[in-house]
Amino acid sequence: MAVCRSWFLLLTVVSAAHAEIKFNIPAGKFFSYELMRETFQSDFEPLSQLYLGRLYDDPMVFKCNLQYFPDLPEWLRFTQRHPFDNGFLYGTPMSTGKSVIEIYAVNKRSYETTRQILVLNVIAAKSPSYQAEFFIKLREIEKVLPPAVQDEIKQDLQKLWDTEALDIVNISNALDRGGRVPLPLAGHFEGVYVKVGSEQNFSGCLLQVQTPEYQRQCATGAKVKVPGECNFCSIPSNCISWCSTELFDLSQMAPSPPAPTLGSGVLEAGQDFEPPKSPEDRDFLPDYLVTIIVPLVVALVLCLLLTYIMCGRREGVDKRNERTNQIQLYHHHTILDNTDELRSMADHRGVPPPLSTLPMFDSRTGAQATPSDSPRMPLIMAQHDPNVDTMPRK
Repeated sequence: MAVCRSWFLLLTVVSAAHAEIKFNIPAGKFFSYELMRETFQSDFEPLSQLYLGRLYDDPMVFKCNLQYFPDLPEWLRFTQRHPFDNGFLYGTPMSTGKSVIEIYAVNKRSYETTRQILVLNVIAAKSPSYQAEFFIKLREIEKVLPPAVQDEIKQDLQKLWDTEALDIVNISNALDRGGRVPLPLAGHFEGVYVKVGSEQNFSGCLLQVQTPEYQRQCATGAKVKVPGECNFCSIPSNCISWCSTELFDLSQMAPSPPAPTLGSGVLEAGQDFEPPKSPEDRDFLPDYLVTIIVPLVVALVLCLLLTYIMCGRREGVDKRNERTNQIQLYHHHTILDNTDELRSMADHRGVPPPLSTLPMFDSRTGAQATPSDSPRMPLIMAQHDPNVDTMPRK
């Protein structure tokens, strides 16, 4: 009997994990849903709680998306600061419809995964006629989304508005509104915008925001404090920034213009159809010359200039030899001849040694001279020719 009862409890837990959670949300009203880590923790290891009494506190990462789509709806946002924190789905729908949200929880200890289905049905509702938006500087979005904190902020704004018929219209992060990322130091926060609405007109304290005096002070960048009779901030972290307050009077909105009336599409009797006239003939020759001929002429001139620089200004081999010293030119040709001789000898072995390897010889007659150990005597004995100019030419 006890075993059957345990299995029944286990099946109840598993079926509850896969059940759909449904919400009916009025259009234009703020919605928030907290993803509790404790709820998903019981889905991972239910047997350890039934038989062992062991409770885990594992880090979890939540991933949310619209069913059959990779992202969330346009009006819905998700935030989770740390794997040991709860996640939040929040936003304000503006149009009616049904959205099925898939929530996946990943256990970072065991890497198990569980899923939860959230069905959001947005119903038609009237938006409040009077709305006001406040900026709370010392808050972050995760700290404002819990219902208890929303009630605290709402109570302070009810006193400021002097009415209890007040609803939260939207809560958004200052970073989503173009705010700067704060420094990772104590006392620096991202900031949160809170918009509330009511059918009752603005109170006297709220109307002071539109006075020229306060607008002039806020424009100068001076630190403007909330007037004493309008300061209903019970918690310092929930205090609003007076210069960032905006009022929206939706009761005096101009009606939308009527839709245009559609005719029958048939011309009335007595009117003749006049087709549009053909445009005048246009001469495209100047455009052609400017677009095609001019670039071709410029390219041709550049090619001719480059050809002259690369080919026309070269001095040539004969002209270079005439300007070179004859002794230097003779020595250069000797090196080339010796190189060719050594290359030809490398193909055949057993040939006599070349003349250039003998101790001393006459390069013109081939006659050998008496060997000498003097380091000052050259290997190539050049004869003096009076017809050869040994002086370098300028």
